[in-house]
Amino acid sequence: METSALKQQEQPAAAKIRNLPWQLPNTDDALLSSRSSVQKFISEDRLPHLLLYGPPGTGKTSTILACAKQLYKDKEFGSMVLELNASDDRGIDIVRGPILSFASTRTIFKKGFKLVILDEADAMTQDAQNALRRVIEKFTENTRFCLICNYLSKIIPALQSRCTRFRFGPLTPELMVPRLEHVVEEEKVDISEDGMKALVTLSSGDMRRALNILQSTNMAFGKVTEETVYTCTGHPLKSDIANILDWMLNQDFTTAYRNITELKTLKGLALHDILTEIHLFVHRVDFPSSVRIHLLTKMADIEYRLSVGTNEKIQLSSLIAAFQVTRDLIVAEA
Repeated sequence: METSALKQQEQPAAAKIRNLPWQLPNTDDALLSSRSSVQKFISEDRLPHLLLYGPPGTGKTSTILACAKQLYKDKEFGSMVLELNASDDRGIDIVRGPILSFASTRTIFKKGFKLVILDEADAMTQDAQNALRRVIEKFTENTRFCLICNYLSKIIPALQSRCTRFRFGPLTPELMVPRLEHVVEEEKVDISEDGMKALVTLSSGDMRRALNILQSTNMAFGKVTEETVYTCTGHPLKSDIANILDWMLNQDFTTAYRNITELKTLKGLALHDILTEIHLFVHRVDFPSSVRIHLLTKMADIEYRLSVGTNEKIQLSSLIAAFQVTRDLIVAEA
């Protein structure tokens, strides 16, 4: 009886673990890129104020949390580290209240400095950032601050000058693939080689996005291939793009418009995604210089108009028209 009761307790726990999203690492040995400079500061116990910036999913928060776990034991982590992100209220009152009181107090039985991590600091108001200047300056002896943001331009220059800046660029395939292979092995995912390439391509150096696509595709289809990855994300397949280009360059306007509209409706494709893929193709094909310039200018106009919420059908007509004019220019130049 006791054994069966234990099994019943274990099953929900196992199910709960299975339902969790696959997450980025937050331990030092699991970090993707060697942040050697930060690591050197930690090993020498001379951590300056840090400003980590770059696109999402590149390991900024993971890096500083791994450093914090290296600096502090588990039992002292709560008293030595204050972490605030965009979901917390971080207006001027919070800077003058909890942040100021945390930074200004010392722990009795622990040497060294405290650590304040302000994630998504670019969402802080100008007043809060200005109030933070003096706090950082005044309590440097006792506390180190780490600001994390996506856009450096949204951090006031006065705060930038008080911190050592590190840019986290999009992750390269060489860094992403080994980590994805580790997740695939641990989670026992059935994945093909072209599926892995599609994951890396669509994530654009964002590890969090790559893991989300991998998990979603695995849950939806059971097997991760190039086709299932593109279908899951609603991104146009390479074969679809090839067909669209063939229609635009070789068919008359009415046929091309009808075929592309049917394909968009059938597969639920967005014109913006189609435009992005076609843009890559235009750079790869050996068009005459004047023709390529004309085509890219037209595509840039369409992309801008889409971003401000214009009608997709009209913009699709404009895109087909641009390619038909291009075809006539190539014939005229030949």
